[in-house]
Amino acid sequence: MPGYLIKDTTREERKKIVEESLGNTSANCDGCMAGLEEMYQDYIDGKKEIREINMEFNARYVRGDMEKEERRSCPL
Repeated sequence: MPGYLIKDTTREERKKIVEESLGNTSANCDGCMAGLEEMYQDYIDGKKEIREINMEFNARYVRGDMEKEERRSCPL
């Protein structure tokens, strides 16, 4: 099984990993998928590991300091 770390992958492989993990990002049916894809852009660009991005995202909920305008939710 190939690795997922930046050092073990090319940019194209990281892009494919994100696309496959998120599913159908091109449909954007509910408006959320584009935001999720953007969230992982630093991984695709080789700046941050997936683990770091997920930890930063989750930390806002644990600390409870997520500002109202920063909240992302799907429009109904």
